[in-house]
Amino acid sequence: MSADATNPAAPGPVVPAAPRRRSRPRLDLRRLGRAALLGPAARDRMPDAIGHMAEAHRAHFPDADLEPLRRAYVLAESSHRGQMRKSGEPYITHPLAVTLILAELGAETTTLTASLLHDTVEDTDVTLDQVGEQFGAEVRYLVDGVTKLEKVDYGAAAEPETFRKMLVATGNDVRVMSIKLADRLHNMRTLGVMRPEKQARIAKVTRDVLIPLAERLGVQALKTELEDLVFAILHPEEYAHTRELIAENAARPGDPLTEVAEQVRGVLREADITAEVLVRPRHFVSVHRVSRKRGRLRGSDFGRLLVLVNEDADCYGVLGELHTCMTPVVSEFKDFIAVPKFNLYQSLHTAVARDDGQVVEVLIRTHQMHKVAEAGVVALGNPYAAPAEEQSAGDGERVDPTRPGWLSRLLDWQEAAPDPDTFWSTLREDLAQDREITVFRPDGGTLGLPDGATCVDAAYAQYGEDAHACIGARVNGRLATLSTVLRDGDTVQLLMGQDPASEPSREWLEHAHTPAARIAIQRWLTAHPAAADVPPEAEREARGASPDTADAPDGPGADAHGGRSGAGSAVVVDRPHATVRLAGCCTPVPPDRVAAFAVRGGVVTVHRVECAAVERMKGAGRPEVGVRWGDTTACRVTLLAESFGRPHLLADLTEAIALEGVEIVSATVAPPAQQRVHHTYTLQLPDAARLPALMRAMRGVPGVYDVSRAQP
Repeated sequence: MSADATNPAAPGPVVPAAPRRRSRPRLDLRRLGRAALLGPAARDRMPDAIGHMAEAHRAHFPDADLEPLRRAYVLAESSHRGQMRKSGEPYITHPLAVTLILAELGAETTTLTASLLHDTVEDTDVTLDQVGEQFGAEVRYLVDGVTKLEKVDYGAAAEPETFRKMLVATGNDVRVMSIKLADRLHNMRTLGVMRPEKQARIAKVTRDVLIPLAERLGVQALKTELEDLVFAILHPEEYAHTRELIAENAARPGDPLTEVAEQVRGVLREADITAEVLVRPRHFVSVHRVSRKRGRLRGSDFGRLLVLVNEDADCYGVLGELHTCMTPVVSEFKDFIAVPKFNLYQSLHTAVARDDGQVVEVLIRTHQMHKVAEAGVVALGNPYAAPAEEQSAGDGERVDPTRPGWLSRLLDWQEAAPDPDTFWSTLREDLAQDREITVFRPDGGTLGLPDGATCVDAAYAQYGEDAHACIGARVNGRLATLSTVLRDGDTVQLLMGQDPASEPSREWLEHAHTPAARIAIQRWLTAHPAAADVPPEAEREARGASPDTADAPDGPGADAHGGRSGAGSAVVVDRPHATVRLAGCCTPVPPDRVAAFAVRGGVVTVHRVECAAVERMKGAGRPEVGVRWGDTTACRVTLLAESFGRPHLLADLTEAIALEGVEIVSATVAPPAQQRVHHTYTLQLPDAARLPALMRAMRGVPGVYDVSRAQP
């Protein structure tokens, strides 16, 4: 791993030097090297080599016991003695640098101890048992997890299964991945004398796997610097151009960000709100993205303002003052305090406009929110400090009350995925998502989904595999198909069927964007190969839909003993034990003349004889099955209502249907055209004899001028 790291003084990609946050001191590897060569310090004092790291740790934990760090350094230094990095520096400088990165982020003592030892088991004669005896089970667990990560082969052939194992280790203790990310950052900082092709290979893995994971874990301080280092290696020309833009902006007289910051300080002083206002320069990749989005950059595009306060309520107080005393850009407002992002991030985002038209983005958060925004899961300290009886030591699983929801879902996906390749492909798609939306349930709960998610994704996010029974949804109070793309802030009510034998449509895969949804659907299809082999058109016919109808509801299920449809339907076919479905494209009801065809897996679909699907299936050579109406009269039918547009029309129509004792299975309303509206209802009638009365009741609704059966 780190044995490949090289001399930072050697030629190579220039490390981005744009200021961000508070300047982070870099280690003097030569000084550390000399300290390491001199050996460990006397037992009664801290070794000089870890003094820098100890100061950073005490800044976050003033009362921390540094003795474990001293003992860990002594063991690591003696174990790595004689090993050298390619730069010629003693190898111990690498774990020291990695530990300093974590100490500056605020990692607790156990993590820092494991970080100092993270290469000892892999690269020296030290064993895990020795680590456990000297430092305890917690440090042993972390060192073991990092050692397993080091054995991950990122090659194309091995990626799915090995990466899956890596994430299992991460999920059991997120501190394992924290150490891995800091390790990769130091190696990226010191990548200078590697061959260009090896630099590119390491940078691509960092870009495709580790940066998205850093984003998911909320470790923005590591993520942004990794992005800049990868940018410099993989896109040197664009990196050089971005560097020039930043240098040109720094040389300009007058900084609009500084001017607005001073104005904001004045506003908050007058409002008696204690706050720290900082100018936060964008990092290289962020400047590059803004330049591609906006073209020519102005001074305010090179950074943002960061306002830090003490209490949550002060965040909204600052927001109110800014929007009152300055010109807000309302479209830029986002509240990630009330609805935190999936990676623990909380902040208020807004923007104010200057008189010259420049727009300055402003981030408002508490000091604690800022710490979490920078360090993510690292800032949680030790999230596993639960009572001993709550720890599950037998199987290696850990209690983690603060693990981000994304990571919990990740473990569920890897357990549910039918094979490593499915898990890998769905995970890569999810990692590529850089934006999440929040939708609301009718009960006030929320669902976090990736941008572009549909009602299918919402169903599986809320109900898991029970979502197989989902038959529709209401989005913001209106009926919607399951393929409807959701937007941030939508309210989604999922409509669930009552049939325990419900099954997902293979077409849902086309509308599923989340791994949870895709894996659940693929898992069902794997367990039902007959359904998985059916082409979409045949599946629509089996469901009783015409080829151009999506998400058509199924007819009632079949009785296992008589080849007739159950749940009160009235059709009987000459094929014992067959599953029978009434076609959704023509919705036959007694006494319509009907024809039936065997389509797949023992399923028989029933159509009206004049339905176009009948000729199509005859032409395709599908076997015809004898069919007749039975002695029961329950049925499903599709009605078309034509009306003039007016307020409350849909409510009046649905009320008229409900008063007839009829269940609405699904409904669609076409956009008004020339003041006319077309409604389509699929209805479940307890008795086919009620159909004429139902149609009369619908025609009696003011504004409705015609109601008819759906024409095949």
